[in-house]
Amino acid sequence: MSRPRILIVGAGFAGYRTARTLSRLTRGRAHITLLNPTDYFLYLPLLPQVAAGVLEPRRVTVSLSDSLPDVRLVLGEADRIDLDERMLHYTGPEGEGGTLAYDRLVLAAGSVNKLLPIPGVAEHAHGFRGLPEALYLRDHVTRQVELAASSDDPGTCAARCTFVVVGAGYTGTEVAAHGQMFTDAQVRKHPLRQGMRPRWMLLDVAPRVLPEMDERLSATADRVLRQRGVDVRMGTSVKEATHDGVVLTDGEFVATRTLVWCVGVRPDPLVESLGLPMEKGRLLVDPHLQVPGRPELFACGDVAAVPDLENPGSCTPMTAQHAWRHGKIAAENVAASLGLGGSRKPYRHRDLGFVVDLGGAKAAANPLGVILSGVPAGAVTRGYHLAAMPGNRVRVAADWLLDAVLPRQAVQLGLVRSWSVPLDTSSPEVARVPGGPGKRQEAGARSGPGAALAADTDDGGTGAGPDRYRPPDEPAKGQPGSGATQVRPGSGAAEPRSEPETAKGRPAAGSGSGRGQLRSESETAKGRPAAGAAGAAAAVRAADEPAKNQPGGEPARNQPGGEPARNQPGGEPARNQPGGEPARNQPQSPEKQPAPGTPPGQPPPAPHPAPGPVKRTDVPDDPDDSTKGDS
Repeated sequence: MSRPRILIVGAGFAGYRTARTLSRLTRGRAHITLLNPTDYFLYLPLLPQVAAGVLEPRRVTVSLSDSLPDVRLVLGEADRIDLDERMLHYTGPEGEGGTLAYDRLVLAAGSVNKLLPIPGVAEHAHGFRGLPEALYLRDHVTRQVELAASSDDPGTCAARCTFVVVGAGYTGTEVAAHGQMFTDAQVRKHPLRQGMRPRWMLLDVAPRVLPEMDERLSATADRVLRQRGVDVRMGTSVKEATHDGVVLTDGEFVATRTLVWCVGVRPDPLVESLGLPMEKGRLLVDPHLQVPGRPELFACGDVAAVPDLENPGSCTPMTAQHAWRHGKIAAENVAASLGLGGSRKPYRHRDLGFVVDLGGAKAAANPLGVILSGVPAGAVTRGYHLAAMPGNRVRVAADWLLDAVLPRQAVQLGLVRSWSVPLDTSSPEVARVPGGPGKRQEAGARSGPGAALAADTDDGGTGAGPDRYRPPDEPAKGQPGSGATQVRPGSGAAEPRSEPETAKGRPAAGSGSGRGQLRSESETAKGRPAAGAAGAAAAVRAADEPAKNQPGGEPARNQPGGEPARNQPGGEPARNQPGGEPARNQPQSPEKQPAPGTPPGQPPPAPHPAPGPVKRTDVPDDPDDSTKGDS
């Protein structure tokens, strides 16, 4: 008898716990496959410490292959699910498509940044849901402080050192708290203008900080933030975001180069395509985490609306604490449905308390209902994180110890640029890559969908000069071609296409190509048409403007019908070649300079033949020369 196939989508708190528990329960009696865009589990609660330079990025990641040895890991993003055929279609990290069959499917795809219809936010703000966003924020904040320290203009200095965080929940509060400490430490090494210091603003429409927590914990967090110098403004949010700053709902304009969006999350758009009953964007499940009418389908974590048996009539909130416990119950019920475990269990959980890390020795916590603040709360908070992490505990503890006795290393690594981490994305855990499958972004805006480099490269943005980066559409110097990726004719290599041209793994309308192509995530959410005027406009532009190197588009260099390559027939002749520019120290070609005494308008006389071949001295005999072998 063949072993049953269990497929888990997502390796967040819910998906990782499901895979680990199923591996223990089945003991090799089932095929367990985990589909995830990355090869690691990310411990999100410690992400603000990565952005503040307290922890190194790998400290908050756990290798899936190492910690789940009996689980098959497939790298990719789910495109669509055929419930009747029990088949999932996905796109791999290099654009290749694939399918996975299953007998039991567990949806634990997690959540993405929550967007609001506020002008300019999608273009000028960045979220905080993945490791690339944390790395970008650390580099960006470091760069702003360094540029402010060298600026002679007081207005520019103040704008660069103003950091606006929207959303006073767990994430936003911790980002602002750690960020103020981080920048204060930096300006001790790079003093700003007389009387200036970094300014962090925390905005929220709620009446208090951490509105979901006990009022006493909220008051503790508010007090610590204000003592540290954070400008806390409750009942206020962003009305409009621009390149030079933000307009607040009270009418004030705040000049800034940094807008961090932490207003909340929404379920992964994948579940919307299933056509099943939903509750506020989440898939409705019963207390056993099973989708009614679909015995093979389970859901847990942020994508599932799980009934809260402790509070009848409501669903469990979208928190890591619940997602982690969802995973255990989902695994037990999946095993029970296959006859590989005990009986089914409903999900029931009573909160044991909350912890909020405010940086340094400061924190707010209420373990088992006991309100703590200051050093005791800090000790409980760090102890809880060490106990909850599925790995790297010693390394995390070592980094905390080193941070307590050594200054932080505030340097720009430059690994993640603003266009790599758009706010409007269904995969915040993956940084966008120029020329990669579905990862290229248009260069025009500061960030967000179709994000550009301008804010990172000009003096009014977040960079230091125009030459720091070459846009994806600009060919490398000395290389033929005009796209982000050059493919020589006859090489057989696939031609990556940009996201605005195609949908994940499906041909774009009117493209005439059978290859899998990718649309931008501002147009689609994992293979589905986007709602709203912005998505429709982007789709129209993508359909009307032919892609480079595609039929009807701008011909690529070195391709038939395009601009011919140098040294190719009909192209610009190479130096020292017949009809080309003569080599140095050689007589200039008659086509370039008429012979003395030649009347104007008359063709020059034919040159005398050279006594022998001219030895090439200015072109190296390089077997990897890009001009060779392209004809």
